[in-house]
Amino acid sequence: MINKQQLLDPIKAAKYLGVTAGTLAVWRSTGRYTLPFVKIGRKVMYRDTDLNAFINERTKLHTHSFVNVE
Repeated sequence: MINKQQLLDPIKAAKYLGVTAGTLAVWRSTGRYTLPFVKIGRKVMYRDTDLNAFINERTKLHTHSFVNVE
């Protein structure tokens, strides 16, 4: 059985995440976030499963920011 995954180009992947394609390019070049991408020749593509995992890893219940109010 083949595990069917959809590949999205950077523009569609960026739209899916709510960022710009330029932001994805910066993340790729700096390694700021661990968002896997696929290189096919010069093309950069993103698996839909990796985008969903990226979103799920960043799902929070609270911000963890504690303010010292003295």
